[in-house]
Amino acid sequence: MQGKVWKFGSNVDTDLIIAARYLNTSDPNELAKHVMEDADPDFVEKMSEGDIIVAGENFGCGSSREHAPIALKSAGISAVIAPTFARIFYRNAFNMGLPIFELREVDEIDEGDTLKVDMSSGEIVNLTKDKRYKFTPIPDFMQQLIDAGGLIEFAKKEMAENG
Repeated sequence: MQGKVWKFGSNVDTDLIIAARYLNTSDPNELAKHVMEDADPDFVEKMSEGDIIVAGENFGCGSSREHAPIALKSAGISAVIAPTFARIFYRNAFNMGLPIFELREVDEIDEGDTLKVDMSSGEIVNLTKDKRYKFTPIPDFMQQLIDAGGLIEFAKKEMAENG
């Protein structure tokens, strides 16, 4: 995956990712229209399919709503990179098929940089600055969830293969 960086700070909570006022729907396309709206009202208009969010510590803290990773993925965000993630967001992201990567060196990445994530080598390449970083490896089962498109698609595949 490769995309332009959108930078956010630490402690981005799930209400900032998708505000509670939009949780009267679970339609991914409707949620996508409002992703990160309270952090940047024009975010959805400015971003492009495949772009990447880079943030500080504790991304996805707050209430445990699976709407947050659904909204990000549906808006076209290809990945989120942060030093740490809130535990429930971490699990929800994989369950929804949103790739997330733990990387300590996020301060070296600027908004507007272009990143390429190579999951097979475990490397993030900043194409703008010609720098390479190793990210914390994703557990095998979590990688299988991402490859399948999320937990539901993974379960469907397993059921089809195992009768």
